[in-house]
Amino acid sequence: MKKHDNTLYVTTQGAYLAREGNSVLVRVEKQTRLRVPIHNLGGIVCFGNVGCSPFLMGLCGQEGVGISFLTRNGRFLARVLGPQKGNVLLRRAQHRMTADQTAAADFARIIIAAKIANARTVLQRARRDHGDRVASDRIDWAVRRLGNMLAEMERSMPLDEARGKEGEAAKAYFSAFDNLILQRKDAFFFRERTRRPPRDNINALLSFLYSLLINDVAAACQSIGLDPQMGFLHGDRAGRASLALDLVEELRPMVADRLALSLVNRQQVEPKGFTQTETGGVEMDDATRKTLLVAYQKRKDEELMHPFLKEKVTVGLLPHVQARLLARWIRGELDAYPPFFWK
Repeated sequence: MKKHDNTLYVTTQGAYLAREGNSVLVRVEKQTRLRVPIHNLGGIVCFGNVGCSPFLMGLCGQEGVGISFLTRNGRFLARVLGPQKGNVLLRRAQHRMTADQTAAADFARIIIAAKIANARTVLQRARRDHGDRVASDRIDWAVRRLGNMLAEMERSMPLDEARGKEGEAAKAYFSAFDNLILQRKDAFFFRERTRRPPRDNINALLSFLYSLLINDVAAACQSIGLDPQMGFLHGDRAGRASLALDLVEELRPMVADRLALSLVNRQQVEPKGFTQTETGGVEMDDATRKTLLVAYQKRKDEELMHPFLKEKVTVGLLPHVQARLLARWIRGELDAYPPFFWK
C-alpha cells in the first residue's frame, strides 16, 4: 500500500522555493522560513505569486514529487512532473477503452451511481445529526429523488443519457444543500452552483476544495501510470484532466462538500474572510485559504473502511486506491471498476 505522503502548500505571496541538497527550502524576503526533506513530500502546491528554482524542479522530477501551480483562489494553472511512471501498455489499453462507447458508458454509469449514493449519504447524515435544525421536508424529497435515480443507474444506458442523469442528480442534491447550512445564514447561503467565478461564499469554499481534490486525483492517476487527460465520463478537451474529473465525482460529496459544511457550521471560517469583486465573483483572503488547507490536510489523515478492499485507508489515500483499482479494471484483472461508496 502506498504511504500517505504529505503535501506542501505554499500560500505566502512572493515566496520562493529552492533546493539545498535533498531538501526543499521556502524563502520569503530572502529568509528561509521552512526546510523540508524531499523524501517527506508527495507533492508541492503553490498558490499565486510563488516562484520555484529549476534545480528544485529537477530534484522533484527525480523523486517523483509533482509541483502544481494554482491561482490564489485555487484555479489550476500548470503542473511540473518528472518522467511518466507506469507501463505504456496500460495507457494504450486506457486509450482503447475510452474510445469504446459501451465501456465508457458503463464506467460513467458506475461513477455517477457512486456520486449519487455518496451525495445521498451527505443528506441522510445531516438529517440524522441535525434533524431538529434542518428543513427535513426538502431534504427528504432530495433523498427520495436521489434514491430513485440510483435505482435507474442499475440499467445500461448510452453515455449521453448517463451524463443527463448526472445533471439531474446534481440539481436535486444542490436543491437541498442550503438546508444543510446551520450558521450565519446571512453570509453563508446557497442558491445554485456557480463556478467561474463563484458568486457566493459557499461556492467559493466548494470551488477551492474541489481544486485541491482534483489536483490530488490527477497526481494519483499519474503515479499509477494512467493518462489523466483521457477520461470516460468527461470528454476530451485540451488542457483538461478528464480522467481526474471522472474519479473526483465519487469523492466530491464526502471529501469536499462535507468539509465545506463542517467549516461553516462549526464557525471555523468568518464572513469577513470573503470579498466580492467588481465582476461579481467572491474571493477568500489568505487566512481563510490557510484555514481550508489545514482542515483539508486533517481530513486526509482520517481513516475509514474501504468497502471493496475491506481494510482501513486514509481519506488522503483514496485517490491512489481508486486509481489503482481503475488500472486493474483496464488491464482486465477486474470484471468492473469498484467505485467508492461512502457509508
